[in-house]
Amino acid sequence: MLPILALSFALAAVVTLLIIRSSHLHGALSADHDLSGPQKFHSRPVPRIGGVAIFCGFSVGTAVLAWRYPAMRHLAALLLLCSVPAFVSGVIEDLTKRVSPLRRMLATLLAAALGAWLLGAQIKETAIPGLDFIASTAVGGYLLALLVVSGVSNSINIIDGMNGLASMCSAIMLAGLAYVALQAGDQLVAAMAIAVIGAVLGFFMWNYPFGLIFLGDGGAYFLGFMLSELAILLLVRNPDVSPMFPLLLCAYPVWETVFSMYRRKVVRGRPVGMPDGIHLHSLIYRRLMRWALGSKDAAVLTRANALTAPYLWVLCSLSVVPATIWWDDTVMLQIILGLFVTGYVLLYWRIVRFRTPRWMVLNSRDDAQPPVSRAE
Repeated sequence: MLPILALSFALAAVVTLLIIRSSHLHGALSADHDLSGPQKFHSRPVPRIGGVAIFCGFSVGTAVLAWRYPAMRHLAALLLLCSVPAFVSGVIEDLTKRVSPLRRMLATLLAAALGAWLLGAQIKETAIPGLDFIASTAVGGYLLALLVVSGVSNSINIIDGMNGLASMCSAIMLAGLAYVALQAGDQLVAAMAIAVIGAVLGFFMWNYPFGLIFLGDGGAYFLGFMLSELAILLLVRNPDVSPMFPLLLCAYPVWETVFSMYRRKVVRGRPVGMPDGIHLHSLIYRRLMRWALGSKDAAVLTRANALTAPYLWVLCSLSVVPATIWWDDTVMLQIILGLFVTGYVLLYWRIVRFRTPRWMVLNSRDDAQPPVSRAE
């Protein structure tokens, strides 16, 4: 497994660096020039095609896997093929800014449909009252797989709002998935997850903390597809794994998406797809990084951005760690999921009402001075 991790990491890191160094050639096409949107926290145009590097790194990892383990070659190649529609639609949006959310959703649905057809990645059990009856039918299991894959892909895109946030959370969740796959004896799912982790970390070293490159829609949709597809395959191939394991594993991005839809439609009466600036990571940035309030200095803003992500890495780990401990205990996973959702809502409520615990707030200029050198 180590060669797969190392090679996918190395290639992703090199390709990411090449994209950054060549930004003067393609920046007009690939850079994010919108600095004023509700979820924009960068101070200068930045390349947003980091997903290309991750895809390249993963492809090399898959090639190494196919070479070292011939028995896995067919399934590994099919999984890579199934990911293409989600990845390509995101990259086209990164380059043109003209692919509508509906078309991107259809692309992820196509990727999920290919996975259900070619890999048998269908959901047969959910441990959720009412859904198990639907999952027990052939059509229902197929449709649930489409819903889960498209939903998780979109949820990774939603949390992609700070340097290192979506990429590290994806690495944490994939690490939990790989661990459980090894516990269940599933070498294929573990190896594929490790290949994605290597590619993500190769990108991460350039994305965090200075935000020299962004994940982009291509990277977010690709990571969401791989995470959800591998989780479904783990359940299909290993009946001992609880069907609640993937849900708790992905609890942070999935609940962030569900809560955002509720907040936009029910609380504010707005379309669920309309972007806003009050995601949890946005609130943490604005209300916990108080020493950066009002500053227009690029180094200060970059530091505040970088200090936001670790809060959410911890939050993500609070669901991933227990999921990997009780991966075969459905009742325990359900209890922990309920506790996680409750804790998230209470934390959000306290932050939005300016009642954040004082120990979480960074408000000392002396303790949080920006670094002397700044990223150019």
